Amino acid sequence: MNLNPLIQQIKEDIGYGDITSQLLPDKNVKANIILKQDAYISGLDLVCGICAIQGIKAKKLVEDGSRIKKGTIIIQLNGNVKTILSIERTILNLLQRMGGITTATRACVDIVGGKVRITGTRKTVMRYYDKLAIIAGGGDPHRWRLDDMFLIKDNHIKILGIKENIARARKISFTKKIEVEVENKNQAIEAAENKADIIMFDNMSPKEIQKIISHLKKMGHASIMYEASGGITFENLPEYATSGVDAISMGWLTHSVKAVDVSLEINGD
Repeated sequence: MNLNPLIQQIKEDIGYGDITSQLLPDKNVKANIILKQDAYISGLDLVCGICAIQGIKAKKLVEDGSRIKKGTIIIQLNGNVKTILSIERTILNLLQRMGGITTATRACVDIVGGKVRITGTRKTVMRYYDKLAIIAGGGDPHRWRLDDMFLIKDNHIKILGIKENIARARKISFTKKIEVEVENKNQAIEAAENKADIIMFDNMSPKEIQKIISHLKKMGHASIMYEASGGITFENLPEYATSGVDAISMGWLTHSVKAVDVSLEINGD
């Protein structure tokens, strides 16, 4: 669990000191983090880790990936009021964003009903945490880093072409998967004939994808994994789920996600 980026965010937010919280006395208080809408939640262990580093006791009351009802207390805090308020925005930002991603991912997973994998992309704001949120929602993070697998995209193809890119990839590694992004039937055939492990159909309609997959399987390329990507949202997901692909990658899960509503409230007693 890498908390360093979050700790850095807290430091950047505080600057030379939370001057508003310095108005308050040094005293310990109890506080609750409350979910303000029905949602799936994630990031709880991360928040507890941040609190521990900052000297705040935190107790999570629910688990990542759980569907939680509006008004539920998800984390209880106990510690110095100045410290709690100085980290409030950072931990709420994390819970709001991760919860939004987890909720959206779970909705998509439920729509496809296990027929295909729902995967993320690298179109992230908080890369590591965004991908953890996708996993909590039942999705697949796809690539964590650029060294996980080869993904030959349009700009790679413009420079070397599909065949040469695949050949060079095989010379570098026999174990790393090779995925090729294609934009038409001819590119898909070339990728398949040069033994790509995965073919990603980019910005193509479900009907077009279905026809190409059918053609490739007739050619004997049934073992290739097929993936759809580009402009796929909650609304058009059902069509893509029946196109014959094995996975659907959705940048929408992270680049356009709606945050869930979460608040931190100091106990009055």
